[in-house]
Amino acid sequence: MAIANRAHAGLPHPEEIRQELGLSREKMGYVMSVSAKTIEHWERQHQLPADGDKRARLAAIEELVRLGLLVYGAEGLPIFVQTPLRSLGNHTPLQEIMAGSVERVIEILASEYEGLGF
Repeated sequence: MAIANRAHAGLPHPEEIRQELGLSREKMGYVMSVSAKTIEHWERQHQLPADGDKRARLAAIEELVRLGLLVYGAEGLPIFVQTPLRSLGNHTPLQEIMAGSVERVIEILASEYEGLGF
């Protein structure tokens, strides 16, 4: 629960995000459109992507994780991202994230947070 316990430092750390989502480096690489080796490099060197678009994507995913932790907690968030949802055409939130629809998943989490359901 590293993200939930740390004050917002402005920039996300890839390893914390990956672990909160319960993803392997391979899946995180797919999410970020890079190799698992690149994810490993970012984690070991405590670096962020050099590419601005990838940094923005990582920041959006961090926002999703923060909200997901509020709604589902550390144990429930990885289950949420792997569960097919009717509102996503029976896709999982992870599939939507991989397809570039991070904002759609954030909308669903926001609805859950506000008690509107999905």
